[in-house]
Amino acid sequence: MTARRIAVSDLSAGYLSGVPAISEVTFSADPGSIVAVLGPNGGGKTTLFKALLGQLPFSIGEISIDRTPAYVSQTERARLDFPVSALDVALMGTYGRTPWYRRTGRGERDAAASALEQVGLLDVADQLFGSLSGGQRQRVLIARALAQQADVLLLDEPFSGVDHNSSERITSVLEQLRANGRTLLVATHDIEQARAFDLVLCLNQRQIAFGAPAAVLDRRALELTYGAELVLLDDGSQVVAVQHHSHDH
Repeated sequence: MTARRIAVSDLSAGYLSGVPAISEVTFSADPGSIVAVLGPNGGGKTTLFKALLGQLPFSIGEISIDRTPAYVSQTERARLDFPVSALDVALMGTYGRTPWYRRTGRGERDAAASALEQVGLLDVADQLFGSLSGGQRQRVLIARALAQQADVLLLDEPFSGVDHNSSERITSVLEQLRANGRTLLVATHDIEQARAFDLVLCLNQRQIAFGAPAAVLDRRALELTYGAELVLLDDGSQVVAVQHHSHDH
């Protein structure tokens, strides 16, 4: 039987003891799978990621992960005024395994270049990060996570603020990472996109549902997940979550 890459059991977590921001969270994922994490603003997606990264002061339950995950932030939250190249940003992913007394060397630079190559951006390695398009910057941030050599990647709304073509390129990168055995947790607002992933975790301060998209993404679960933020299109064929791009903690 294949070992779970990540397993969470009865997790409650938050910022003040006794005041959980999320509760009753239980899910697992194997190597080579993508989990869509759906939920409204303030529903707990970011809190979950912080709990998995070990960054919360209050957490009960069990979290089992092969190695420390890598976190991929939104490109719109990245500073664009620092004079750093795409390679410099990817190289930051190697800092955690570089002794404090030694500067990064050839091995780390090769790892960063390899990560850029994996996301299709080796040709812009020397360009300033701030001069790249939103989609390119998002892929550079993914490369930074790959340079950490983590098996689990936590991606915070990687499709936010990028155009359709960039979204397709990012989707292609995620599919390649899945094929290479990485486990990806992707916070997303796109319900239809989530249907293409392997698993879906629905959160609204507590776990609403978890499982295969066909089993989880029904009208009832989405109503419990999004409440007033859920809109049914006129033809009744599709539901859309209306988001306002604020975040939980």
